[in-house]
Formats: sequence, structure tokens, C-alpha cells
Amino acid sequence: MSRERFTPEKDKMEEKVLKVNRVSKTVKGGRKISFSVLVAVGDGEGQVGIGLGKANSVPDAMKKGAANARKNIIKVSLKGNTIPHDVDAKFNATNVFMKPATEGTGVIAGSAVREILELVGVQNILTKVRGSRCKINIARATIAGLQELRTAEEIAKLRGKTVQEILS
Repeated sequence: MSRERFTPEKDKMEEKVLKVNRVSKTVKGGRKISFSVLVAVGDGEGQVGIGLGKANSVPDAMKKGAANARKNIIKVSLKGNTIPHDVDAKFNATNVFMKPATEGTGVIAGSAVREILELVGVQNILTKVRGSRCKINIARATIAGLQELRTAEEIAKLRGKTVQEILS
């Protein structure tokens, strides 16, 4: 089995920086400054990933975050340009509720949720973030919710039934 080698030219992933955090550590000689960057990558066709990169400079941290995000890509089940059903996802103290919307609604979301959903390729959705507003937790809760999504066809296939049997 030959694996195709990854090259940036073949990569059609779009990157978005969700958060840049300056971190300082006090050492014997003074303060040591470093950066932590949360990056999301997606192809707009149902694939998305998030990654955290830490380095002494922002560009290096962004590269590390993007590489980490590419390692953690998930496939999202979509129904047209929205999600197949309601989902309520939790990560630590953050709750993210996502609900499918009709054509023309747009992406009604804030914070990191909007960025991630745009990278997935969702165009019509309603969302609400409850609890902690920490961007890292919001991003992870959003990814957890997107992982829970299943279409009727996928559920029917898992159960060995037809879509009509499941929906009735």
C-alpha cells in the first residue's frame, strides 16, 4: 500500500487563526515571553480540524498550530449546506448548541463557532454558546458537536435498515 506524500500544493485547506495568547514565565533572569496560537483548518467541504501551537514567536506558533490542526482533521456529515439535526455539545464549562436553519438564514454564530462552521462549509445554521466564553473551549465544544452529527442514511446503514423504516 503506497501512501501519497503530503505536499502544500496538494493541500486545499484554508487556515484561520482563532486566538493568539501571549504567555510569560518568570525565570531567574527575568520574564520569558512565548505565544500560544489556536488555529482551525478546513476545506469547505465537510472537513475541519483545530490545533494549538506554542512557540517563542507568533509565526512559528501559527505554523505549529496549523500542522497540529491538520493532524486532527474530522469529517463532518452535512445535509446540503446545513447540519442534519440539532446538537448540544459540551466541553468543560462551555456548551454549544447548533440547530439547522432554512436556506437564506446564513451563519448565525459568534466567536470561534462562526470561523469553524465557515471552514466546514456550513452556510445556514443557528448557534448559541452558553457557559464559559473561553475560545479554546468553544472551539473544542464545536468540534465535539460536529463529530456527533449523523445523516439518516448513515444511521440506516449502521442499523441495516432503509431510511423509510427509520424515519417512520
